[in-house]
Amino acid sequence: MADTEQPEVGAIIVAAGKSQRMSGTDKIFAPLAGQPVLLRVLQPFIDCDSVDRVVVVLNNNNYDEGKDLIVGQNWEKEVAVCIGGKRRQDSVLAGLKLLGDCDLVVIQDGARPFVTVGLIEDGLAAAKETGAAVAAVPATDTIKSADKAMIARQTLQRDNLWLCQTPQVFEYDLLLKAYSKANTDVTDDAQIVELAGGKVKLYMGSYDNIKITAPVDLAVAETLWKRRKA
Repeated sequence: MADTEQPEVGAIIVAAGKSQRMSGTDKIFAPLAGQPVLLRVLQPFIDCDSVDRVVVVLNNNNYDEGKDLIVGQNWEKEVAVCIGGKRRQDSVLAGLKLLGDCDLVVIQDGARPFVTVGLIEDGLAAAKETGAAVAAVPATDTIKSADKAMIARQTLQRDNLWLCQTPQVFEYDLLLKAYSKANTDVTDDAQIVELAGGKVKLYMGSYDNIKITAPVDLAVAETLWKRRKA
């Protein structure tokens, strides 16, 4: 790909989690300012001119409802749906295979509804440096490591600690090769690349870019959404 060419960009929205902390509610279908969280997540990727196509990864239990929800919208670009796997990395790999070859791929949590076009574009720009970039914010709390008995063993240097979010942006080939070498469970896609020897660039995310994991997060999200639209 020449420097003057516009890269082909695909996005994978990972929404295959079990929502175990949501008291029986699947968080991607929970309403946020009158729309399901999943549609709130999807819209910035539709609005982002740099993104060419999107894959949404669902699980066996929410696939039919999720597919009906997505297909029922009049999207301005291609949005495909697939079923993920047991682990997050299995779900992302399923999304990569359906997405097909492209230059860059953006990975997004299906439960982070405050992603913006700006965060996506910033990630695409940051990924040019190392082939991998992750939205993150500086840690503001003191963080300690502890043993299994909950005894603090070390206070970590906060100046060097960042809280990772999504979007996470990668060269497609880099991420696919990293997954082919993966032999351990990971918590995010950047870790896969790190384990494969790649360099991951951090870029500034947003403290508003919260992930919905528990019912209280929905209440916080409603407040944040009202403030955004004020």
